Amino acid sequence: MSTTVPHDVKDLGLARAGVDRITWAETEMPVLRQIKARFAAEKPLAGEVLAACLHVTTETANLALTLQAGGAEVYLCASNPLSTQDEVAAALVAEYGIPTFAIKGEDRDSYYRHLNAVADASPTMTMDDGCDLVNLVHTDRRDKLEGIRGGTEETTTGVIRLKAMAAEGALQYPVIAVNDAQTKHFFDNRYGTGQSTIDGILRATNILLAGRTFVVAGYGWCARGVATRARGMGANVIVTEVNPLRAIEAVMDGFRVMPMIDAAPIADIVCTLTGDMSVVRDIHWRALKDGCIVCNSGHFDNELDLAALGQMAASRREARPFVEEYNMPDGRRIYVLAEGRLVNLGAAEGHPASVMDMSFANQALSAEYMKQHGAGLQNTVYPVPADLDAEIARLKLEAMGVTIDVLTAEQEAYLRSWQHGT
Repeated sequence: MSTTVPHDVKDLGLARAGVDRITWAETEMPVLRQIKARFAAEKPLAGEVLAACLHVTTETANLALTLQAGGAEVYLCASNPLSTQDEVAAALVAEYGIPTFAIKGEDRDSYYRHLNAVADASPTMTMDDGCDLVNLVHTDRRDKLEGIRGGTEETTTGVIRLKAMAAEGALQYPVIAVNDAQTKHFFDNRYGTGQSTIDGILRATNILLAGRTFVVAGYGWCARGVATRARGMGANVIVTEVNPLRAIEAVMDGFRVMPMIDAAPIADIVCTLTGDMSVVRDIHWRALKDGCIVCNSGHFDNELDLAALGQMAASRREARPFVEEYNMPDGRRIYVLAEGRLVNLGAAEGHPASVMDMSFANQALSAEYMKQHGAGLQNTVYPVPADLDAEIARLKLEAMGVTIDVLTAEQEAYLRSWQHGT
């Protein structure tokens, strides 16, 4: 494959290793494989220029190849400076001819240069993870808005931003909230984030979780997954929340619930997953005990107020890869993982491919839906159509060898009726 496509990656010489990793991930993505086969035959995305701002991983590569098989011209950049797998980025360029702009550890200037590079392609559709690309074309690159028919959004934080834009009348094209599909938030957010966050913490620190006090900030789908997995490994889990409904759910699930300021002094590990800013801030940095490990598995690093921590610390150093030690004036040491960015992607490989199989099946089918129906949609945020969500679940069950019951005609009639009583 020619390497003349536009790109900015670390080293094209890594491409062979990237192909091996992409191929390995594909074996765990049977739903996306079926969609790719149909896309290759039908070309439902022919003529589309699809700009994607996603984590550049093996699983994302398989999504990009599915979109390419469907006829789309795909341009890809990273949605997080630490999440790129450099060999995957190289393979996408050198072996598959997909313009890719992503380097693990890129600085902020490079990050936004890469965002602008995919915007330069004059996309007809966007695919985002965190809303940074959508934000760019609504602010600095409004010249590209006219040609965009619609987009999709992968994660909770991005959906929050998009809904805020729609509420203010600022959103200029329709976006499907892939994150809110049941086959995404139930499976990806709970099982994927639960396992991969623990994986990132353990790879970065090599600590034993059993017997530790593990504080989880938030109790949405992602946080539920982390809390459950941490408890399963023997940790004593505390949940902090601002939402009374989620807080009482956490209590009824058997977790201790308290404010962060009360949890901080007894925490061995703190992990934030809220989608909000400054969840751990100056008052908490002062309260944490010596040796506490702090990380974030929400989309943006501003869940941790690292600027405040940096100002408070007497010194800082890299204790080991992806572990930064902040030495406080009173002698306490606080350890921050993966620069406060997504610990599951910054210090590990993110979700298992079998999890991303359903998330990216939602992305692919939502892109197809947007191509077919985007002209009739309003400039707001839409859920994934229920029939697409159910079809993805059906395909996943089929791939797992699981069969389920089918309603009889009499049962279907009963569920549609109102005459039957006690």
